[in-house]
Amino acid sequence: MSGWLDGKRALVVGGGSGIGRAVVDAFRAEGAKVAVLERDADKCDALRHKLKKVPVVEGDAITRAANDLAVATAVEAFGGLDTLVNCVGIFDFYKGIGDIDADDLQSGFDEMFHTNVLSHLQSVKAAVPALQDEEGSSIVLTESASSFYPGRGGVLYVSSKFAVRGLVAALAYELAPQIRVNGVAPGGTMNTDLRGLSTFGQHSTRLDDAPNRARELAARTPLNVALSAEDQAWSFVFFASDRTRGITGETAHPDGGFALGTPKQAPP
Repeated sequence: MSGWLDGKRALVVGGGSGIGRAVVDAFRAEGAKVAVLERDADKCDALRHKLKKVPVVEGDAITRAANDLAVATAVEAFGGLDTLVNCVGIFDFYKGIGDIDADDLQSGFDEMFHTNVLSHLQSVKAAVPALQDEEGSSIVLTESASSFYPGRGGVLYVSSKFAVRGLVAALAYELAPQIRVNGVAPGGTMNTDLRGLSTFGQHSTRLDDAPNRARELAARTPLNVALSAEDQAWSFVFFASDRTRGITGETAHPDGGFALGTPKQAPP
């Protein structure tokens, strides 16, 4: 522990599992006080059981009410709020436009964009007044390799993540100089609990259930690594720290070098 976040007071939206859960642990390890907004009741219970000092609010991040309550809870518990992280997301398991029934397109779009985009807007809207009251405040949103490249998701997922990339740019411009806004664009990640759309009957399907996932993730990156949620969490620590007080509107790419192209043959 290096104390990168000593004195920080953070709200992690979607902190019950996957990258969000890893962010909670990394932030606390680096000295931050952390509150969580999580939709799943079982995940909330698990957090309350294991992390006694972490305020946990159960609610859906796409709603104003849940975000308002989570922000108020964090402010009451910590005396203020200076850091917001949103890790909420769902996947579409690579469905192209030709794979989606015309009758399901609107409901699939609504579900995807409400979860992956509106949740971010709602959390930012709720948190901005509290963040503006503090010095050194920052927001870190979860983008994806799919925010930059096609093929890492289907048409709805990729377009929703491009939208989050746009949010980072627009919010960084609007909220400066009081609040920094940055994004983290993870590549494929182990133990994420990322699930599919209910519209497409994918809600019980987890992306990390795929057999040989670690080998496949490593094989498509030049660094030959299969990154875990814990690995991804440190990019959020980086942006939330005052050590990056001059950085806003930027994106970290913890993806094993995916943008560099087809990896070389891994050494034996």
